[in-house]
Amino acid sequence: MNDHYPFVNPPLPYAYDALEPCIDALTMCLHHDRHLQTYVNNLNDTLKDCPDLHSWPLEKLLCNVDCLKKNIRQSIRNNGGGVFNHIFYFSGMSNSETRCQAGKLYDAIAAEFGCVEAFFYEFKEKALSVFGSGYAWLVVDQNCKLQIITTANQDTPIVLNFCPVLTIDVWEHAYYLLHYNDRAAYIQNWFNVVDWECANMRYMDCLDCFDCRKCRN
Repeated sequence: MNDHYPFVNPPLPYAYDALEPCIDALTMCLHHDRHLQTYVNNLNDTLKDCPDLHSWPLEKLLCNVDCLKKNIRQSIRNNGGGVFNHIFYFSGMSNSETRCQAGKLYDAIAAEFGCVEAFFYEFKEKALSVFGSGYAWLVVDQNCKLQIITTANQDTPIVLNFCPVLTIDVWEHAYYLLHYNDRAAYIQNWFNVVDWECANMRYMDCLDCFDCRKCRN
């Protein structure tokens, strides 16, 4: 995705059917080509008459939304968040087996949650706890510790000064065609397509990010 207006919907990093049977091709097609595209279109429509914001990257827009004009704040929060969250979600999955490639993240998960199984259980419970629409996230906090948090609708953890490592979208459109209202089954299948190599790279980037902030302070 280009880093500023006009934003575009990047192609999936895999084929629509690459995650089957865990996530079906039709869901991936509709989720990416229609839902995400709508957020991209709405974000661009909101920004088209704001030339002073055309050079702003998406994360800057989201983290400074309260400084923007009142008439565009909610749209930036909703649609900008929808773009950020969906791209993060899609790029965090893979059709290859990467559980054994979690690197330092594996050690950090085991240290923070006791064992990987305990992490899976807590993450699943958090994802199930989201009322209505939203996301569950594994994030790094300012103390370089892992946390599992949830966000509602299209809110993002970056505005709360968390650095995201991985996320699951628990809006019903992410799983309803295959699992109907069985969110638990979707979450269990999602664990099978998490790109742990990608998650580990994000985790290392998060540690670097917070270490740099400490150095500047």
